[in-house]
Amino acid sequence: MTKETQAITSGALYLNQNRKVAVLDYNKKYIKNIFELINSDELRSVVSQFLASRKQVDSNTTFEKAGTETYLKTLKSIVLDEEGAFATFNRQEILASIEDLYSFYRSFLRVSTINLHDNDVVASEFMTIDNRFNELVIELYRTIEEKLQGHLNKTYRQVNAGTNACVLTQTIKWPAPKSYEKLQSVRFLDTLMLRPPMMMHTKSNKREGVFSEVSDNPITKFEGSREEWYCFPAKIGESLAYIYFHRDYFVSGLSLANLFEVADRKSIEGQKPDLILLFGLAETEGDVSHYYHDEANDIWVGEVPYNDKTTYFGYMKKMCLTLHNLHMIDKGKLPIHGSMVRISFSNGKTKTVVFFGDSGAGKSESIEALQEIADDKIVSMETIFDDMGSFTLTDGEPGLYAQGTETGAFVRLDDLSSAVAFNNMDRGVYLNPERKNARVIIPANAYERIIQHHEIDMWVYANNYSDQIGLHQFDDKAEAEETFISGKRRALGTTDEVGMTTTFFANPFGPVQEEAKTRPIIEKVFDKLYDDKVYVGEIYTHLGNDKSKDSLNESAQELLNVLMNS
Repeated sequence: MTKETQAITSGALYLNQNRKVAVLDYNKKYIKNIFELINSDELRSVVSQFLASRKQVDSNTTFEKAGTETYLKTLKSIVLDEEGAFATFNRQEILASIEDLYSFYRSFLRVSTINLHDNDVVASEFMTIDNRFNELVIELYRTIEEKLQGHLNKTYRQVNAGTNACVLTQTIKWPAPKSYEKLQSVRFLDTLMLRPPMMMHTKSNKREGVFSEVSDNPITKFEGSREEWYCFPAKIGESLAYIYFHRDYFVSGLSLANLFEVADRKSIEGQKPDLILLFGLAETEGDVSHYYHDEANDIWVGEVPYNDKTTYFGYMKKMCLTLHNLHMIDKGKLPIHGSMVRISFSNGKTKTVVFFGDSGAGKSESIEALQEIADDKIVSMETIFDDMGSFTLTDGEPGLYAQGTETGAFVRLDDLSSAVAFNNMDRGVYLNPERKNARVIIPANAYERIIQHHEIDMWVYANNYSDQIGLHQFDDKAEAEETFISGKRRALGTTDEVGMTTTFFANPFGPVQEEAKTRPIIEKVFDKLYDDKVYVGEIYTHLGNDKSKDSLNESAQELLNVLMNS
């Protein structure tokens, strides 16, 4: 494992070049002015790492070759207007290096943390505290820059110079069963402040394989310290999840804030979680991800190893959803891999539609195509869930209802129109935006709304492999079941799969692992849908055949006609 390679801790700063993550602990030190900043051990460490990185690419100048202490001494002389500040090194050479140092630091995901200690003043002022640090970093940079230039700037850009995010943490006691006590010291994320648009980068940009069960509880492998680990307490549907992650995975840990509801103190204190995820363990069986059902304590436990591959956010998201779905199956509920929207039309009708299918089948694309061709025929469209939900059978009314899991949407940028992508820049978390399979996580709906009991008017399978166009209703229940259960699709590069694939019930996150338990629930759900004469069909997205929107728009037009006239 290489997590300590290129990682240093200096005073209040943790810096890992390999993961491009920097964590600043304000409880250890809070810098109050530019003179404290320029004399700090933290800045010295950043300069040292910067100069080391310059040697690796053999691009350092005479000024940079002089070493860390000379570098800092020169900067101090410039700030203090000392005579001879530019006597040894060329002014333009220093300026160019300062620009590169500034860019080097800002290339990291920079997270500041403050532990609450039940302090109401800290709770109310933490954003002000972090804003002041950002101002200090900009002030020091501009002071040096303008003195080197010999004149003031004419254009100022208020970038996030100090941090991208600030996190309030809190130690909260919960009834940890035997062998889980070691988790008690890890601090929970209480409140998060993000500075969007957040453009974050990871070494990996694709998820591989499926998660499998192990016979031993992963909790026995956890040896994490309070300094290195954090816990994101999440409400995933009606499951309470404690998501523990190593600080080098702060990209994923912060991204969760745009995807799941943060559980408050009242939801945690005295509460045993339904799900526990240990993300960034030193070793796992086969160096891949697994889950374990602790039946004695009724906790689903997941483990994900520390490596480059698991830096992709899909690993954290999908392991969380796998654990949740396994929990749902255990309770007799049916996990749905799909999107659910509630659409209000101009003719006064309202329909709730569930689009079903595995990654790349065209669920999101179908919704967007429907919006594009509908024009003013759609008054509003509400997202109940974007990727995963569940169906619940009841003895009373309505007999069958749906719920969501996520408050946000994790979507490919290629799937979004430029209008949607740009309209959400002030809220979005963007992951590897310059690469294939670029993603954005945007808020979609309130937690209270997604967990309400929603009736279902239509359930359609997103068929991306057929050359047909339009919409097809299954008159035969057996044919419908076979189509949904077979989970056919043509892989489009969102995972490591290629060509035509089949996945049990189009859901490798729970149903695949517990097929025997899932099949009886599927049977009961289809019985209920057909008894209630709910529209069950498939929409031909055509995405596996061509990327043009024409075919999909034709299918969306037929879908619109059925919804408005039924």
